[in-house]
Amino acid sequence: MRILIAEDDSILADGLSRSLRYDGYAVDVVNDGSSADSALQLQTFDLLILDLDLPQLSGLSVLRQLRQRKSALPVLILTASDTVEQRVKGLDLGADDYMAKPFALSELEARVRALTRRSAGNSTTVLWHKRLSFDLNGRTAQIDGLPLELSARETSLLEIFLSRAGRMISKNQLVDLLCEWGEEVTTNAIEVYIYRLRKKLEPSGARIITVRGLGYCLEPDHHAEPATSAPHA
Repeated sequence: MRILIAEDDSILADGLSRSLRYDGYAVDVVNDGSSADSALQLQTFDLLILDLDLPQLSGLSVLRQLRQRKSALPVLILTASDTVEQRVKGLDLGADDYMAKPFALSELEARVRALTRRSAGNSTTVLWHKRLSFDLNGRTAQIDGLPLELSARETSLLEIFLSRAGRMISKNQLVDLLCEWGEEVTTNAIEVYIYRLRKKLEPSGARIITVRGLGYCLEPDHHAEPATSAPHA
């Protein structure tokens, strides 16, 4: 999952980006509204963390223009002002959540997880696919209840495929989803990551299919049952 942070407080932006990167997200940072607006038009993100008090272009203007472009990107607003008027204005313009500074980092991380789950169409915190399970909060995978050892990049790839099971994803899309600005990750490197992930997923029955010229697809789990279903008597 890729996140854009628009925050002009460099210390806060650095702390947020470090924490979210540690949690496995790809994070890009801009420090003014104009740069945020440009980035949102040029790049695909899964979440925008938006300070309202940005120079050049206000956070509310960034949000307004984002929604005018019919973008459904989840937006988490940050602001030093906790007035009802500010909250109402931000929510009316299309913000999905709101946090007043100062805030607890653990709460922000929880809200980020909730918003990224929602944007991927997941209401649950655990994704299931054949004999594989993936905890979205802890970002850990298991096969038949046993831990699956994955690198950070493999974990991010698995999360992308599980949240888009049955849908085609091109190599270039994977690069965009996985990598921050300035990272040198080639499509050849993506092939290597996918090869390694495939080998580790083999015992689970989950298969990542290559469609030549198009990209990759996690084979749908047509026989999956809801995780809450009870065993038959």
